[in-house]
Amino acid sequence: MKKLFKITVGIALLLSLQNIYAGPYVILVSFDGFRWDYLNRRITPTLLDISTKGTRALSLRPSFPSKTFPNHYSIVTGMYPENHGIIANNFIDPQTGERYNISDTVSKWDEKWYMGEAFWETAEKNGLKSASIFWPGSEIRGAGKHPEYFKYYNSRMPYTDRIDTLLAWLTLPSSNRPHFLSLYFEYTDTYGHRFGPNSSEVNEAIRKSDSAAAYLVKRLTEISMIDSVDLIIVSDHGMTETSPERIINVEEILEGYNCDLYDSGPVMRVHPSAGDVKKVYEHLKGNASHFKVYTKDNIPSFYHYSKGLLTPPITVIADPGWSLLDNKGIDRSAKYFSGGNHGYEKDFLDMNGIFIASGPSFKSCYQTGTLWNIDIYPLLAKLFDIKPNKNIDGNLERIEFILKGR
Repeated sequence: MKKLFKITVGIALLLSLQNIYAGPYVILVSFDGFRWDYLNRRITPTLLDISTKGTRALSLRPSFPSKTFPNHYSIVTGMYPENHGIIANNFIDPQTGERYNISDTVSKWDEKWYMGEAFWETAEKNGLKSASIFWPGSEIRGAGKHPEYFKYYNSRMPYTDRIDTLLAWLTLPSSNRPHFLSLYFEYTDTYGHRFGPNSSEVNEAIRKSDSAAAYLVKRLTEISMIDSVDLIIVSDHGMTETSPERIINVEEILEGYNCDLYDSGPVMRVHPSAGDVKKVYEHLKGNASHFKVYTKDNIPSFYHYSKGLLTPPITVIADPGWSLLDNKGIDRSAKYFSGGNHGYEKDFLDMNGIFIASGPSFKSCYQTGTLWNIDIYPLLAKLFDIKPNKNIDGNLERIEFILKGR
């Protein structure tokens, strides 16, 4: 009778454990605007130590446009912006006239704009819990569209508090514990815009980022998980110097034409009146100095920017370091374009970010060339041995060689 009781209890215990995921732990960290060569300034001892113990890429190539929300969403969906829907930090739906803006929480949290499947969605479909501190796109409202655990963005939350919150989730009981976690820090981007990438202020932001990495390593060590966590550290894009002397007033060039202009800086989207697209395009092309102009039909395929329904009729792309403005922007140019900016062509090296990976799954003391940010999603699927979304643009073959045994 006792033997039968033990067998029954054992079976019940096994059944109760069936829904407890026992796979790896992965923490994906983003330092917004951390340019690829910031690691060469000799002020990031922790990040360099992590990269020496693991894998470091020469750089991480963003998707076009090299802006924050499009690229953070490309990283976690494995899709180009033309396919995942977030084609800029702010844009208009030419069919409905509705506008998306990352400063507007109503549109920023509305699931209808997000056409990709973020990795936390893929993970949840496979019984894997996830968590996020401020990763762009993690706050989307809608069933299954956000991680199980997440926080609404608060730039005032100290870096240490963000890490402590993430680690509190990582130490939950096994049945509730997330295995995929993402974490976001913004200082290098903020100070890069204000003061430019070569400023002392940006160097201080780089040091602060390295201190955050050091604190994360310290806390993982304290909870005895430093050797069991795969840590992937990336940035969404880089940064380049801009100047009030390098500005182009697109509204002035288009005087006499009825057009709506959206966004400013490296990229401007132009929506002419119906039937005027060709005339406006030809006029801009004839006046193109320090910028390129394309219609939706002739933008080169390497931009990966023409397929989406949200792609504007005309896209104007500034040469690196130049800024596209309207009349209102000209009045603000001395203040807003005396530092740095991003959003330029993805292959302009200043727009490239960082990629560092360390942990039980990654090669040690390994360096490689430039990786593509759309390939991180299939890499995550490989780490967890789950099937990725079939509609991705990313390619596992371009990145899986950084894994041990490859």
